[in-house]
Amino acid sequence: MSSNLTNQKTEGRMHFTTWSRKLFIAITLIFIGVISQVQSQTLAHQIGQILQAKFSTNGPGAVFMATKGGSVVYEKAFGMANLELDVPMQTDNVFEIGSMTKQFTAVAILMLMEEGKLKLEDDITKYIPDYPTQGHTITIHHLLTHTSGIKSFTSVKGLNAIAKQDMEPLEMIDFFKNEPMDFAPGEAFKYNNSGYVILGHIIEKASGLSYADFVEQRIFKKLGMSSSRYATHTTVVPKRASGYHNKDRYVNKRHISFSIPYASGSLMSTVEDLFKWQEAIKDNVLLSKETTQLAFTNYTLNNGDPINYGYGWHIKQLDGAKSYEHGGSIFGFKSMGVYLPEADIYVVGLSNCDCNSPTQITRDIAALVLSQAHSD
Repeated sequence: MSSNLTNQKTEGRMHFTTWSRKLFIAITLIFIGVISQVQSQTLAHQIGQILQAKFSTNGPGAVFMATKGGSVVYEKAFGMANLELDVPMQTDNVFEIGSMTKQFTAVAILMLMEEGKLKLEDDITKYIPDYPTQGHTITIHHLLTHTSGIKSFTSVKGLNAIAKQDMEPLEMIDFFKNEPMDFAPGEAFKYNNSGYVILGHIIEKASGLSYADFVEQRIFKKLGMSSSRYATHTTVVPKRASGYHNKDRYVNKRHISFSIPYASGSLMSTVEDLFKWQEAIKDNVLLSKETTQLAFTNYTLNNGDPINYGYGWHIKQLDGAKSYEHGGSIFGFKSMGVYLPEADIYVVGLSNCDCNSPTQITRDIAALVLSQAHSD
């Protein structure tokens, strides 16, 4: 009887210990969940304060998204998508993204390289035989890295006279190709829209598709980026945000033919689609891991100095962390995307007034998310 009583007491203690352990684990998990929720709310509040100070409720606005580890931690729209119709901005509004287009152009080139349809060392005269290289060898690599020395068409006189004309890629190339070169290929880094116009033509020659069709069919459709497209003035684009300038008062954006920026800046997208894009780059959906790394290599000049640019992305530092980033600016719109690969943090901001640059704010938000990640 004494033995049975002892066994019962032992079993009771074991049962109580097991129950206590389960209770402790449950309370701990709840506590961790509460802490995580509070941190998330605090982060959202901090981000919101930054953005509310920048964007008024009655003026042109913006949409921002921040993600961590493949999950959205913040997404919100500010201001107005259309001032004339009094339409508030929504998170799924479609913006012109300007030079963020260069990421897509660079990846398209790398896709064609993987398919054996071009080489990064190819001389551009392989695709434009009459291009006046002025005695130099100008390669696709030079175009991708802004080290070609070709003068950017945005610095060429007469641009305003053709800005509204619809032009074929070679006609656009003819506009700048006879300009004096700024330097010999590989001797310096100078941000250059002309190089990416030439890359668009190379994509067309190598693929047999127009640049617009290549990007829409081979990238947007494959990644489910259903709100993204090559920009248009004529087609009805659902959820399109209107663009504005601030000339002492808000005015509608200036008209420009999208055949002018072309592969250097003529795509449209949303923050949600750009998040899909970033995830696809991270997960090597379009390119192999080895080829993807080519886009994020900090290339050097002929003398060995780093240029802090890969293919379509700037390679920078943000609070000690490696940062892949790029902005965009086109009449009426500005954009910015920042990716911190080591922490898997992506922040993107799209604005529908070229008076409201999201560049620094996007970097500030990325720094906030990074700071919280370090404290977790």
